[in-house]
Amino acid sequence: MSPSLFSPLSLRETTIPNRIGVSPMCQYSAVDGVATDWHLVHLGSRAVGGAGLVMTEATAVAPEGRISPKDLGIWTDEQATALRRLASFVRDQGAVPGIQLAHAGRKASTRRPWEGGAPIGPADGGWEVVAPSEVPWPYEDHESPPVHALSTADISGVVDDFVAAAERALDAGFLVAEVHAAHGYLLHEFLSPVTNRRTDEYGGDFAGRTRLVREVTTAVRDVWPDDRPVFVRVSATDWLPDRDSWTVDDTVRLARDLADCGADLVDVSSGGIHPEQELPDVGPGYQVPYAERVRTAVDLPVAAVGAITTAQHADALVRNGRADVVLLGREYLRDPYFTHRAAYELGRDAAWPPQYQRASRR
Repeated sequence: MSPSLFSPLSLRETTIPNRIGVSPMCQYSAVDGVATDWHLVHLGSRAVGGAGLVMTEATAVAPEGRISPKDLGIWTDEQATALRRLASFVRDQGAVPGIQLAHAGRKASTRRPWEGGAPIGPADGGWEVVAPSEVPWPYEDHESPPVHALSTADISGVVDDFVAAAERALDAGFLVAEVHAAHGYLLHEFLSPVTNRRTDEYGGDFAGRTRLVREVTTAVRDVWPDDRPVFVRVSATDWLPDRDSWTVDDTVRLARDLADCGADLVDVSSGGIHPEQELPDVGPGYQVPYAERVRTAVDLPVAAVGAITTAQHADALVRNGRADVVLLGREYLRDPYFTHRAAYELGRDAAWPPQYQRASRR
């Protein structure tokens, strides 16, 4: 029988009980990078609601890797301790806890979205932003802050930061580690010729621009247990067809390399490198073709994202072999119990917590 939305998925020796996951969604609600009760309730309620995989938001591997001063972090033991409670609760509900390890690069040091998202300078509590090259994010209504181009020694430090973060995440009890190489953040900035103007071994051709992502993935895999999977999130395209930019063909080629680096799944999203990106028609499943393209070309499981809002659609993606996992973002914000509702609509059994089982009867 072909897998369905409620079939388990085993990656290495870790089994995700169903194919529905909570996509990483920034909450901008941490205190000095430390998770709060908000994070416990936010992610814990989705685990109670039946999600098979529950991913943290982009969790900064270094203080300068935060998007905002309120971002979650894992560069200190205190931060890891706070996350341990969260990971434990998610596991107690039968879900698999995952953590997305991230560095915001040139898109760091900004106010929270509901505060306008403007850049924050060091004098106002922000910090110097870093990137592959001195190419700042082009803010529409604000002057772009200067960007520090990373030296090769700095780049080695970035790899070390991801390794230390992965080790702390392991100690905190996470079963999945995801390397964030999408949405215009630091690792994506190295991948894309839009932002990478380097002429050394970390720039230039495809091999140079992908080198840091490959090094980080390999390094995280080396410290992550053999029985637990490593994911990599990528932006399949920059949505800049008239520029020298990152393309779907590049993503397929990178996915093959990531498999060789020990990645177990590619989480396929898109965009984020430049505000002038040309978005497609944003309809249901508009990013799914990118995931399907990778899955067809590379012997590696993929996760699909993007405007997937119904149980029937999510189930069809898995049944038709277009994706191995379906990650939901906004729909889980609207409905923490989407998974239980999906099981009800599809006539499938799902593991309801005993406190809620009276609602599971049709």
